[in-house]
Amino acid sequence: MQLTVWTYEGPPHVGAMRVATAMTDLHYVLHAPQGDTYADLLFTMIERRKKRPPVTYTTFQARDLGGDTSQLFMDAAREAQERFQPAAMIVGASCTGELIQDDPGGLSKTLGLPCPVIPLDLPSYSKKENWGAAETFYQIVRTIAPHGPDKTDAEGSTGRPSCNIIGPTALGFRHRDDVREIVGLLEAMGIDVNVVAPLDASVHDLLLLKQADFNVCLYPETGKTACDWLKRSFKQDYTKTVPIGVGATGDFMREVGKLASIDEAELEALIDEQEVRLPWYSRSIDSTYLTGKRVYLFGDATHVIAMARVAQHEMGYQVVGMGTYSREFARDVRDAAEKYGVEALITDDYLEVEEQVQNLQPELVLGSQMERHIAKRLGLPCAVISSPVHVQDFPARYSPQMGFEGANVLFDTLVHPLTMGLEEHLLGMFREDFEFNDEAGPSHLGHGSSRAPVQTETAPEIEIEASIDSGGETVTELRWTVDGEAELKKIPFFVRGKARRNTEKFAAERGLAEISMETLYEAKSHFSR
Repeated sequence: MQLTVWTYEGPPHVGAMRVATAMTDLHYVLHAPQGDTYADLLFTMIERRKKRPPVTYTTFQARDLGGDTSQLFMDAAREAQERFQPAAMIVGASCTGELIQDDPGGLSKTLGLPCPVIPLDLPSYSKKENWGAAETFYQIVRTIAPHGPDKTDAEGSTGRPSCNIIGPTALGFRHRDDVREIVGLLEAMGIDVNVVAPLDASVHDLLLLKQADFNVCLYPETGKTACDWLKRSFKQDYTKTVPIGVGATGDFMREVGKLASIDEAELEALIDEQEVRLPWYSRSIDSTYLTGKRVYLFGDATHVIAMARVAQHEMGYQVVGMGTYSREFARDVRDAAEKYGVEALITDDYLEVEEQVQNLQPELVLGSQMERHIAKRLGLPCAVISSPVHVQDFPARYSPQMGFEGANVLFDTLVHPLTMGLEEHLLGMFREDFEFNDEAGPSHLGHGSSRAPVQTETAPEIEIEASIDSGGETVTELRWTVDGEAELKKIPFFVRGKARRNTEKFAAERGLAEISMETLYEAKSHFSR
């Protein structure tokens, strides 16, 4: 067990809550203590839903542990069924409730409830939230879908190919808008959308899943397990390409075209007709604004892999580091990282991520809410491209990440945090002004923000505990001269920390006690070889 102030994913029962909350007539009975009811706030406060999640907690207390806690669960399940009349019910235990070992699944079978009851076995101490969501949806589909009508029994068929969209959940990053964008894209291709699940789906909708010709797996973290089962059970193939970015959206349409037997020439003409501004915008602006900007990515596997492609191949950035907290998809992220010549960081410890960002000193950080905090502390531009996110990343406006309109949104997302070329020139001209000096920090960080120690602009006396061979002398202290310090300030703030460290390392290795302007240039020449 690890004590931490931040976690990228909650326990698996939070993933189950995301599925239950996404659906319209499913209820979740959770064997949990009073303290675990905090999860409601994720949906009402963070996602700003109008109603609380369809979850009933047993809310046992410490004094109940000496009695029959299993009876508390059975009473809660019976009352939930009578009050909410769900079309189906899922039952399970929270991470704390799991320790009591009351077996909610077994207990629910003895109740004889009038609706289907689906037991969840979610190991809280070995799995996390996304796995919990994927497993929950898989168990629901596995229980409900086989009882629906076969494709040959479907009524009102249009004769057009049809698909299911699998994976979007409650509390997902832009899932609502992504679904709207992809539904429009599929309809433009002449494909009917049979069911979108679990987001806004009913239990009856799940009965219709096997009527589709194929499935669109939008979010592998939450939908791939169900898609694999549907493929095995009903011979429904599913898409592997996630349509984030211009190139990936085109590849997605071609993959869908093959599954739906759409004429290639017609499909290419449709792709060319799409209104997308990212390619032209990324070519038409000041080249120093984008080209070669060093970018670091961290988040869920789906968004990190897709955004790395967008950043490097569509925006002209240079990917200098990437990683994910999604251990189930670690291999996919490692394979993607190899394409950019970097080693993927697979971790759920935000301190490791912060250390890597600090060492790499990128010019832009793309990540989750935690990377926003890390970048703000280090004085680096940042954009949020992945869950987990805070309330500001559930915007009221239409703001997809997928499809061609999503690509337009991504251009703004990836460009707005940066300092524009002209703006950078003006900042250089007015560097000593009270509003634009280095101590003021980038304006988008707000008042009161402070840089990390590596970004400190006053030149402290640095103690280096290392013995350097330079004529028998040991250098233990480095000082920056006035001209050296002035020259250092001319280096852009987002790489100044790295330049300072490299120069001090260069000076220490050569036994220099002072760092002048000449030393700075010698170090630059040395490290650029």
